[in-house]
Amino acid sequence: MKSTFFGLFLMVISVLSSHAQTNTDSSRLTRAEMALINLSREKWQWMADKNVDKLATLFHDKSKFVHMSGTWNKDEEIDIIKTGSIWYKKADVHDVVVEVIDKTAILWNRITLLAVVRGSEVSTQFTVTEVYKKQGKSWKLLGLTFSSVRDTHKIQH
Repeated sequence: MKSTFFGLFLMVISVLSSHAQTNTDSSRLTRAEMALINLSREKWQWMADKNVDKLATLFHDKSKFVHMSGTWNKDEEIDIIKTGSIWYKKADVHDVVVEVIDKTAILWNRITLLAVVRGSEVSTQFTVTEVYKKQGKSWKLLGLTFSSVRDTHKIQH
């Protein structure tokens, strides 16, 4: 019995790690919540790839971005990504919580971000808060805020 439970536990952990890269229990998520988590994951990849065309479509025209060094708007964030002023090289997502309230969604991601900032490679632990608004059939990112945290930081589910 113990070995069966342990084997099942290992299988669930592997599936969650390989598919979601998070500690989120996907069986409890709605379709909209899973879609938002996937959209957020794609956003991190687009940032790493410097795919400003896809990001420009995702970012709401009035979106704001809060970083350790300042706050700026959509055009400035796109320019920062395009020029490589900040290169979001790789975001390892350790945990994510998503809440959908009517046409607004909030995601909290605990990540380790590997970035190149002003020519120096840095790795930083963050909780990133993302706010989305549903417009028609798509979600638009309204806000992205990086909060520096310790690696032991936990997001309450």
